[in-house]
Amino acid sequence: MSDYQLLVIGAGPGGYTAALRAAKLGLHTAIVERREVGGTCLNRGCIPTKTLLHASQVYHDAVNGASVGVHGALSYDMGEMFAFKRSVSEKLRGGILSLLKSAKVDVLEGTAQITAPGQVSVTGADGTRTAYTAERILAATGSVNVRPPIPGLDLPGVMTSDELLEGTDTPYASIVIIGGGVIGVEFATFYSHLGCRVTLVEGMANLLPQLDRELGQNLAQILKKQGVEVLTSAMVRSLEQTGEGLCVHLEQKGKELTVTGEKVLCAIGRRAYFDGLFAPDLNPALNGKRLLVDEDYRTSIPGVYAIGDASAAVQLAHVAAAQGTDCVERMCGGKGSTDLNVIPSCIYSAPEIAVVGLTEAEAKEQGIPAVSGKCTLFSNARIIIEDPGRCFMKLVARSDTREIIGAQLMCQHASDMISQLSTAMVNHLTARQLLSVMRPHPSFEEALSEAVENLTAKLA
Repeated sequence: MSDYQLLVIGAGPGGYTAALRAAKLGLHTAIVERREVGGTCLNRGCIPTKTLLHASQVYHDAVNGASVGVHGALSYDMGEMFAFKRSVSEKLRGGILSLLKSAKVDVLEGTAQITAPGQVSVTGADGTRTAYTAERILAATGSVNVRPPIPGLDLPGVMTSDELLEGTDTPYASIVIIGGGVIGVEFATFYSHLGCRVTLVEGMANLLPQLDRELGQNLAQILKKQGVEVLTSAMVRSLEQTGEGLCVHLEQKGKELTVTGEKVLCAIGRRAYFDGLFAPDLNPALNGKRLLVDEDYRTSIPGVYAIGDASAAVQLAHVAAAQGTDCVERMCGGKGSTDLNVIPSCIYSAPEIAVVGLTEAEAKEQGIPAVSGKCTLFSNARIIIEDPGRCFMKLVARSDTREIIGAQLMCQHASDMISQLSTAMVNHLTARQLLSVMRPHPSFEEALSEAVENLTAKLA
């Protein structure tokens, strides 16, 4: 008899969700975590970042409240903001531990290594090693920040999001952010709202280069109005410490230039993390730099599965959680209950951005006949009240079947609205079917009706 029917390695969103589902389905389950439960998302990623963004937004709104009759001298305390961030993470960690305890999932603290099929060694903080056996092993070890080999990127004051989120009591006067992806634009929003001088550097032609081009272009305009210096098509060549701070040497369209900051944030990306997970004589098959898995999440090592950032092409917490549930259900003879082909993605800039499915250009590149319908929210009542800058919604449908195949939203609460477009895609709804939905007034959501109307007119 094995010690466990399932042993999960990694207690992030994918791991703890998988463990809870396994326990609910009757599997004797344990989960191993070398740091805090909740993984990167809860402790060094999604939740801390959104907590800080909320704090900075409250300050920014108050400082700019004269137009609505809010006056007075204001200040902020960076130490208290980071203390608030820690309190939110601690509360959520406590909730996860309570759920695991209630589900009778054993939580094993330490660093796990798969020593053979069905065998795991866990090394505690004191160096003590304990061996466990399991019928199945699930790797949910996540990802880590990337630091490319750029000269000077190891200087003091150059941080990844991990170090930045550890906190500081002293506000930064200026910061250079390398990378105009999700992490970069969210921290640019946070620091600019606090009055920090921000320079945002992106090597591609647009911010958020993986998304619809208009989203990145529009966001760049909004950030510039907020005081952020946005440099696109700019490649970082080196960094050096000078009397004026950290100097970042760039090349932009054949020209050399420099920018300086008190601190530098390297937000270039993340890579799958499974360093030391497998014993030296175990060599799992890889898909590039990720673990290779089949449709049931099996790795090439018998009885070992992998989910989330360690194996998935899309590195998102909700993808890891959905895969965790799907994987366990398949282990138990089911087929999974979530459509993993429809993946919403959200960026918590100001205003928010949320996308799902294909852009019109992507659809046409794949040979799919498609058209898009767009609504720019100039006359939306909530937009006029809150004045976040230019906002829009864009919907994409197949021109032959009229089914919705994509959506790009840029406005407040976009992250709360995108799921209804995901629902439409999962259920193969047409633009006309979306048009039949009554949406409340006044709301940001009612602009969807105008976007659907414009899309339907093009499909006629």
